[in-house]
Amino acid sequence: MMFRRTMLAATLACVTALAGCETSDVLDLKANAPIPEDVKSFMAANGMTKSSPIMVRLFKDEAVLEVWKQRDTGRFALVKSYEICAYSGKLGPKIKEGDRQAPEGFYSISFNLLNPKSQYHLAFNTGYPNRYDRANGRTGSNLMIHGACSSAGCYSMTDENIAEIYAFAREALRGGKQDAFQVQAFPFRMTPENMAKHRNDPNFEFWKMLKEGYDHFELTKVPPKVDVCGRRYVFNSVPEEGEFNAPASCPPMSMPGNLQMAYQTMQTQQALAFDRAVAQMQGGGQSSSPSPLSSLFGSSNN
Repeated sequence: MMFRRTMLAATLACVTALAGCETSDVLDLKANAPIPEDVKSFMAANGMTKSSPIMVRLFKDEAVLEVWKQRDTGRFALVKSYEICAYSGKLGPKIKEGDRQAPEGFYSISFNLLNPKSQYHLAFNTGYPNRYDRANGRTGSNLMIHGACSSAGCYSMTDENIAEIYAFAREALRGGKQDAFQVQAFPFRMTPENMAKHRNDPNFEFWKMLKEGYDHFELTKVPPKVDVCGRRYVFNSVPEEGEFNAPASCPPMSMPGNLQMAYQTMQTQQALAFDRAVAQMQGGGQSSSPSPLSSLFGSSNN
């Protein structure tokens, strides 16, 4: 009997050791999965390398995650779109721990936020709460983009898709051209028509602020410089003196002149498009009082 117990213990120890080795091998394999060959071919044809900087955009309403990469021109181009398998909550930002909302906003992902040992196949932490979230008293932790197609406050992908997205992130951060990549999480594409559709939502003012960063990227195809002051996001701006402080009032600031002119032109055009969309939703009549530009798409740099 003692011999049988000893043999059983030895067998279990051996199985455990083998399982441990297998787990380590599997972890290494999935964490270092290559970027697919067809994607590499697309990148090569479009002035990109595997180490070129990336940016990620998420759209809740469409359930889409986009990976963008920097071209040799310095501007970013869309490389690939993926279906978001599941996200938690509804349209609108995460406010507090336990509300089961997936975040919305602008987040910065450094190498230490990548998790190759995630129980959800692979993952990277969004970095929520960021400076804006903390300045506004928002709470929560471990908000991820991960695999396993299940979510409790996160953005979840299929294991196959998160493996590709993770490979993009890993190679870009290893490439040494960016210390962190930007994740822009939106409720929907921030078009005038979608803004008009959601104009009565309690989150409209918050979404207007996100739209500024969205529009800056649409204009430049370069991820915007993101700062926080006065408990709000500001984009591509430089303080005239001092520095930005998230909870403190915003100092006088400015943005590059050519960008400011392009953005003001865009604001004018989009305010008109917003009013047209509202009029159509109200039965096709003309709006009797067009919404002031500042109240629709007001810039934090005014």
